[in-house]
Amino acid sequence: MNKIIGIVVTIVLLSINAFALETKKIQTFSITDVNGKVYNVKELANGLEFDNIKDKVILLEFFGHRCPPCKKSIPHYISLQEKFKKDMTVVAIEVQGLNRKQLSGFVKKKGINYITIAQEDAGLLLEHISARSGWSGAIPYLIILNQKGEVQTMQAGMVPESALARVITGLLPKKVVEESNSSK
Repeated sequence: MNKIIGIVVTIVLLSINAFALETKKIQTFSITDVNGKVYNVKELANGLEFDNIKDKVILLEFFGHRCPPCKKSIPHYISLQEKFKKDMTVVAIEVQGLNRKQLSGFVKKKGINYITIAQEDAGLLLEHISARSGWSGAIPYLIILNQKGEVQTMQAGMVPESALARVITGLLPKKVVEESNSSK
């Protein structure tokens, strides 16, 4: 009888340990931009790691093609992408239903120079971010990640370009900021 109880207890403990290991599994997501480039995104304890974007500040924005504040933000992101191209990347996910082909036309029309992804090509990343951050779908919605992929801030609503530039500058090493300012 003791042997049977011991076996049952062992099976239960192994099941619990297997469940604990399974819930700690790191999630990864694949997203595809309007040009067909795939980015694998790995969950971090406090952020996200993009396999194709290393050691850069990332502005991860959720926007809509019909959203007036979102459209007003586009020139700001274009300017910031140009100014900080070596040290920062904008990744924008359109969440008002444009497919990749439609979004590609929107990107060309607006002269967008940063990574842009249709909602259908964002996979489960949006659900993951919504669950982790409490994002309810309000746009524009911005998540700023430092060079290690750690979340620095999350903001609903339009953020002025000058404020974004200050945040980016604050996350960059002093030497990079000095080089960026001297190239003006």
